[in-house]
Amino acid sequence: MKILVTGGAGFIGGNYCHYMYEHHPEDTVVVLDALTYAGNLETLQPLMDQPNFKFVKGDIRDRELVDKLFAEEQFDAVINFAAESHVDRSVEYPSIFVETNVLGTQVLLDASRKYNVKRYHQVSTDEVYGDLPLDRKDLFFTEDTPLHTSSPYSASKASADLLVLAYYRTYKMPITISRCSNNYGAYQFPEKLIPLMISRALADESLPVYGNGANVRDWVHVYDHNSAVDLILRKGKIGEVYNIGGHNERTNLQVVETILSQLGKPESLIHYVKDRPGHDLRYAINPDKIMHELGWKPIYTFDTGMKETIQWYLDNKEWWEHIINGAYQNYYAEMYKDRQ
Repeated sequence: MKILVTGGAGFIGGNYCHYMYEHHPEDTVVVLDALTYAGNLETLQPLMDQPNFKFVKGDIRDRELVDKLFAEEQFDAVINFAAESHVDRSVEYPSIFVETNVLGTQVLLDASRKYNVKRYHQVSTDEVYGDLPLDRKDLFFTEDTPLHTSSPYSASKASADLLVLAYYRTYKMPITISRCSNNYGAYQFPEKLIPLMISRALADESLPVYGNGANVRDWVHVYDHNSAVDLILRKGKIGEVYNIGGHNERTNLQVVETILSQLGKPESLIHYVKDRPGHDLRYAINPDKIMHELGWKPIYTFDTGMKETIQWYLDNKEWWEHIINGAYQNYYAEMYKDRQ
C-alpha cells in the first residue's frame, strides 16, 4: 500500500512514520509537509534513506502541487495529520487555522476524490466536543457528543470534520475520522505542555501554569494513538468516527508535578499565570467504540509513558535544543543541498 502522510514532519505524523517503518515495512510512505515552525525534518532523519520512504516539501493548501503529487504517486490511502494545532496561537492568529485546517483539508479531499483514493483518514481532536465540568467525573465524550467548540483551533478542526463527513455523504468518499485526547511522547514540539515543562525544568527556569492548574486533560501516548489510527485505516468502517483516549486524566498541575518529581526539581519552579481565554475545563474520552469494534487497546499507562517520555528528552537534548535555538530550520537545506 502507498500512503500519503500529510504533516509527517510534525509530532504525531512523524511518530506515525516511525510506526509504519516498524510495523509495515512493506508499505510505501510519502510525507507532504510545509515545514512550518512546528515541522522538523530531523524527526524523520532515520527514515530518509529508506527505499520506500519519500519526503516532499509542500503545503496542503497548494492545489496545483497537491494535484501533481496525487497524479504522480497514485496513493492508495491518505492520512491527514497536517494542521495548525496550538490553541494559544489560534487565539492570536485565527485565520491561518482556518486556511490550513479547513481549506487545506478540502484540497486533499478533492484530490483524493479525483484520483480514487481507497481510504481518506482525517486526524481530529477531542477539542471539537468542547469541555466537560470538573465535578462530573461520570461524563465522557462519545462519538455522539454534539460538537461545541471553544477556540478558533477547535472550530477549524470541527469544520474540517464536517467537510469530510459531507464528502462521504455527497460523493460517497471512503473516509474515516479519529478524534484523540492529548498526546505526549518523543519528538513533540517544545511549545506544548510536557516538553515545554521538561526543557524549562532542566534549565531551572520558571514553569508557567495557567490559572490554578486545575484544568483536566485525558492523555494518550503518541504510540497508542498511532496504533489506533493505523487500525482504523486498515479495518475501520467507512464513514465512521472513532474516539481515541487513554483513560489517563490528570490536572495540568499534576502533570507538571510529575515532571518535576522525575527530574528531581523543586516545585518552587511553578509559576501561576493568568488563564487564557476560553480555556476548556476537562477533556475525557470514552474509547469503547474502537476497543469493541476494532480490538484496539493502549499499551501505555500515564506513569509508564511519562517515565519513557522524560527519558527520551534527556537522551535527545540535541533534538529539542536545535528547536529552541532555531538550528532545526536549517536542516532541510542541509539534507537536500546535494539532492537537487
